[in-house]
This record gives sequence, structure tokens and C-alpha cells, in this order.
Amino acid sequence: TAQNSGGGGGGGGGETAAGGGGGEASRDEGGSAESSSVRPQFGGRLLQDEEKVFQENAWDDVELDEEQLAGARAAVDTQSRYPVHEKERDAVEQAGGEFWDTFYRKHENRFFKDRHWLLTEFAELKASGDADTTGGPGPSAAVDPEAVPEPYHTPRWLCSRRATRRVLEVGCGAGNTIFPLLDADADPDLFVYGCDFAPSAVDIVRSHALYDPNRCHAFVCDVSTEDIGLPPASLDVVVAIFVLSAINPDRLGATLQRLAALLKPGGLLLLRDYGRYDLAQLRFKRNRYLADNFYIRGDRTKVYFFSQEEIREQMQRVGLTELQNRFDNRLIVNRAKREKMFRVWLQCKYIKSP
Repeated sequence: TAQNSGGGGGGGGGETAAGGGGGEASRDEGGSAESSSVRPQFGGRLLQDEEKVFQENAWDDVELDEEQLAGARAAVDTQSRYPVHEKERDAVEQAGGEFWDTFYRKHENRFFKDRHWLLTEFAELKASGDADTTGGPGPSAAVDPEAVPEPYHTPRWLCSRRATRRVLEVGCGAGNTIFPLLDADADPDLFVYGCDFAPSAVDIVRSHALYDPNRCHAFVCDVSTEDIGLPPASLDVVVAIFVLSAINPDRLGATLQRLAALLKPGGLLLLRDYGRYDLAQLRFKRNRYLADNFYIRGDRTKVYFFSQEEIREQMQRVGLTELQNRFDNRLIVNRAKREKMFRVWLQCKYIKSP
């Protein structure tokens, strides 16, 4: 949740999750068809012969053609003419994060799968930092309690005082990023923070067998409205996986400003989320439309579908420099039904200039 990962199962069932309420928009996270702990980076399975399209479950870098784009725009135009009823819209706004809290109380840690693709797509999270960037975070200094302002002399900050690498996952949910990262990286200097505005999600993380207060700390926070409680320029990496899409678009700028302020010079913001005209967007039925490209699911959680340009503009406003901003366009194939489905996920890497 937030706004946690609204996301779930990508190509051919690699990281699938159940469908959202009302039959629309399964939450999925763009995983590949492979379910192993290490998978090839996206972009390696290319469709070069259309006649062979049904020989695989998924193909990479397959974009909508002009006819399909026209159909997608028409579908969204139709949705806009049947918006959410005013009474339901107001109830959702007043409830805040209540529906995400209900979601995690209901599903606990059974809904989203661990993100085994994480270190493949975001190699910057590794201690070595080997990745396709022109820069990246170096080690942080150990925490000197006297070196930070008095308001940050709190258990939340001081629990990482011995760390030299600090990562924050925003919208940590049930820990599907935190625990794969800690499991893959035994570096004792790594400390991972995770926050979520659903108390039930944070409870799930804290009760996990791998939760070690010496290596991680989970806390409740709505990053779209609240101070995160960590000092400025204190983090090496901020991770937002299917999180920003759950935030009201009019709060996105302020949210990114808070996150950018936490990054030290050379720190990274890593992002993966829903892209414009993803299958999940086009499947929404009547009375699910909140605003342009912003919808309410049947369980009353919300989701936005991004363009590359709007993320680029927002990041520039908060002083972050682009390293990667691309769509992961995936053609998903149902071979039994001979159906084609297009998934569109946005993957970005931004750096705070030294």
C-alpha cells in the first residue's frame, strides 16, 4: 500500500495475484513467466515471427499498434462517461487507508508473492552496485547521534546507527521486497526500512520469521501526507514498487518531494508501477472511474496509470536526474483460448545529484 503495491502477476503466471473486486484489474507486479529466484532481465524474449506468437506464454517489448492504441483510448473515453458515483467517491476519500488495512487483514501475506525479480531489474540494491547507471549510492557514514537534528533522535532513526547502507521501501505491504532483499544480501552494514499506511501490513512484517530489528524496521506512515521521520539526506535508496499508483495524483508532487529530501547526494529512487493503457486499466467497468487514468477497484482501493512523461516531469521538479524511464511492454498469451493481452509497466531509476 502506499499505499502499497497494487500490483500482481505478470507474464504467464510468474508472480500472479488474485483479481481485484468486481472482476476488474488483477493486481500484479510484472514478474516474468519464470518463477525461479533469479530470472533474466526483461526484454530478452522478442517476438520476431507473428505466426509463433502462441508458442510462448509471454513476449517482451511488444507495443500496441495504432489500431490497438485507438481501441485503448476509446475504452478509456467510455469509462470517463460513467464515473464513480459521488456518494461512493466521497466515502472512499473519507476512509483514507482503511480499505488497504482491510485488505491486509483479509489476505495477510498470501496475496502478493516475493519479488524474486527485484535484484535483476534493480541491481543497484546489491552491495556492489553493479548496474546500468552512470552513478549510484556509495556507503553512508555510520550514524553520529549528535550529527542529526534533535527531532530525529528517535528509535526509528537510531536503530540504523551502525549501518552504512540504508534502504527505505515505501508501501512495504507484507514485506515482499524487504525479506528477499535481506535474504539475498547478508551485508551487516545494510539496514532496510519499510513503511506502510496500513497498520495490518506493518504487523505482518513485524511478525515475519525473518524480521530482525538489527537489520530492518517497519513502521506505519502515510507518505502522501506525513513526515517520514528520518533525517534529510540519510538514505542510499528509496524503493517504490506499485506504490505511487495508489496515491491520489494531486498528492504525488508533495510525496516525491518528501522522498527526494531523504536521499543523500548520489542516492537513488527506484520505481516500478502501472503504465498507461495496461490491461488492468482497460478492464475497468462502469462506475470505477475517479479522474483521468485514476480508478477505484471493487475493494475500494485506488490505482493510477502513469505515462513516462508525467513521471519525468515530476522527478525533474524535485531535483532528481533520470537514469532510466521506460515501459516494460509485455504481450501475455492465453494459448488455450488463443487470446492476446497487453501489459504495460513503468520502470524508472532516478538519482539525486551529488
